[in-house]
Amino acid sequence: VQLVESGGGLVQAGESLTLSCEASGEVWSINAMGWYRWAPGKERELVAAITTGAVTNYADSVKGRFTISRDYAKNTLYLEMNSLKPDDTAVYYCAADHLQVVDLHGPVYTYWGQGTQVTVSS
Repeated sequence: VQLVESGGGLVQAGESLTLSCEASGEVWSINAMGWYRWAPGKERELVAAITTGAVTNYADSVKGRFTISRDYAKNTLYLEMNSLKPDDTAVYYCAADHLQVVDLHGPVYTYWGQGTQVTVSS
Protein backbone atom coordinates (compact mmCIF):
# COMPACT_ATOMS: atom_id res chain seq x y z
CA VAL A 1 0.00 0.00 0.00
CA GLN A 2 1.35 3.41 -0.99
CA LEU A 3 -0.04 6.70 0.31
CA VAL A 4 0.66 10.12 -1.18
CA GLU A 5 -0.54 13.30 0.55
CA SER A 6 -1.15 16.69 -0.98
CA GLY A 7 -2.78 19.97 -0.05
CA GLY A 8 -0.58 21.33 2.70
CA GLY A 9 0.52 24.93 2.79
CA LEU A 10 0.69 28.21 4.67
CA VAL A 11 -2.56 29.83 5.81
CA GLN A 12 -3.62 32.43 8.32
CA ALA A 13 -5.49 31.65 11.51
CA GLY A 14 -9.20 31.18 10.86
CA GLU A 15 -8.73 29.99 7.31
CA SER A 16 -9.42 26.54 5.85
CA LEU A 17 -7.37 23.88 4.11
CA THR A 18 -8.17 20.43 2.73
CA LEU A 19 -5.62 17.65 2.65
CA SER A 20 -5.85 14.72 0.24
CA CYS A 21 -4.26 11.29 0.36
CA GLU A 22 -4.32 8.98 -2.64
CA ALA A 23 -3.86 5.28 -1.95
CA SER A 24 -2.48 2.75 -4.40
CA GLY A 25 -1.36 -0.85 -4.36
CA GLU A 26 -3.41 -3.35 -2.38
CA VAL A 27 -6.10 -0.83 -1.49
CA TRP A 28 -8.64 -3.64 -1.16
CA SER A 29 -6.85 -4.67 2.05
CA ILE A 30 -7.23 -1.29 3.76
CA ASN A 31 -9.82 -0.86 6.49
CA ALA A 32 -9.09 2.06 8.79
CA MET A 33 -7.46 5.24 7.56
CA GLY A 34 -6.49 8.33 9.44
CA TRP A 35 -4.46 11.49 9.74
CA TYR A 36 -1.61 11.86 12.18
CA ARG A 37 0.21 15.08 12.85
CA TRP A 38 3.62 15.73 14.36
CA ALA A 39 4.92 19.09 15.44
CA PRO A 40 8.40 19.87 16.82
CA GLY A 41 8.49 19.38 20.56
CA LYS A 42 5.11 17.64 20.62
CA GLU A 43 4.04 14.02 20.57
CA ARG A 44 2.72 12.43 17.41
CA GLU A 45 -1.07 12.61 17.45
CA LEU A 46 -3.78 10.75 15.56
CA VAL A 47 -6.27 13.55 15.01
CA ALA A 48 -8.90 11.85 12.85
CA ALA A 49 -9.70 8.31 11.78
CA ILE A 50 -12.34 6.55 9.72
CA THR A 51 -13.31 2.93 9.02
CA THR A 52 -14.78 1.38 5.90
CA GLY A 53 -18.11 1.54 7.69
CA ALA A 54 -17.72 5.32 7.98
CA VAL A 55 -17.22 5.23 11.73
CA THR A 56 -15.14 8.27 12.62
CA ASN A 57 -13.20 9.50 15.61
CA TYR A 58 -11.58 12.85 16.27
CA ALA A 59 -9.14 14.22 18.78
CA ASP A 60 -10.70 16.76 21.13
CA SER A 61 -8.33 19.38 19.79
CA VAL A 62 -9.89 19.23 16.31
CA LYS A 63 -13.44 18.08 17.00
CA GLY A 64 -15.96 20.38 15.35
CA ARG A 65 -13.32 21.92 13.09
CA PHE A 66 -11.89 18.99 11.09
CA THR A 67 -13.81 16.47 8.96
CA ILE A 68 -12.38 13.21 7.65
CA SER A 69 -13.89 11.47 4.62
CA ARG A 70 -13.12 8.81 2.02
CA ASP A 71 -13.88 8.59 -1.69
CA TYR A 72 -13.68 4.90 -2.56
CA ALA A 73 -14.05 5.50 -6.31
CA LYS A 74 -10.89 7.63 -6.21
CA ASN A 75 -9.12 5.66 -3.45
CA THR A 76 -8.63 8.99 -1.72
CA LEU A 77 -8.82 10.11 1.90
CA TYR A 78 -9.53 13.75 2.78
CA LEU A 79 -9.15 15.97 5.80
CA GLU A 80 -11.11 19.20 5.67
CA MET A 81 -9.68 21.63 8.21
CA ASN A 82 -11.64 24.74 9.16
CA SER A 83 -11.01 27.54 11.65
CA LEU A 84 -7.33 26.69 11.68
CA LYS A 85 -5.22 27.77 14.63
CA PRO A 86 -1.46 28.25 15.01
CA ASP A 87 -1.48 25.15 17.26
CA ASP A 88 -2.55 23.11 14.21
CA THR A 89 0.86 23.74 12.64
CA ALA A 90 2.51 20.36 12.02
CA VAL A 91 3.47 17.82 9.41
CA TYR A 92 0.32 15.85 8.62
CA TYR A 93 0.65 12.19 7.68
CA CYS A 94 -1.94 9.99 6.03
CA ALA A 95 -1.96 6.47 7.42
CA ALA A 96 -3.81 3.22 6.83
CA ASP A 97 -4.18 -0.20 8.37
CA HIS A 98 -5.75 -3.57 7.73
CA LEU A 99 -7.58 -3.37 11.05
CA GLN A 100 -10.82 -1.49 11.70
CA VAL A 101 -9.33 0.64 14.46
CA VAL A 102 -10.24 4.25 15.15
CA ASP A 103 -8.93 4.30 18.71
CA LEU A 104 -6.84 7.46 18.82
CA HIS A 105 -4.55 5.83 21.39
CA GLY A 106 -4.55 2.37 19.84
CA PRO A 107 -1.99 0.59 17.67
CA VAL A 108 -0.06 2.82 15.28
CA TYR A 109 -1.24 2.35 11.72
CA THR A 110 0.93 0.23 9.45
CA TYR A 111 1.17 2.27 6.25
CA TRP A 112 2.24 5.91 6.11
CA GLY A 113 2.59 8.64 3.53
CA GLN A 114 5.53 11.01 3.30
CA GLY A 115 3.75 13.86 5.09
CA THR A 116 2.66 17.34 4.11
CA GLN A 117 3.45 20.53 6.01
CA VAL A 118 0.62 22.69 7.34
CA THR A 119 1.62 26.05 8.78
CA VAL A 120 -0.91 28.38 10.37
CA SER A 121 0.22 31.92 11.04
CA SER A 122 -1.34 34.13 13.71
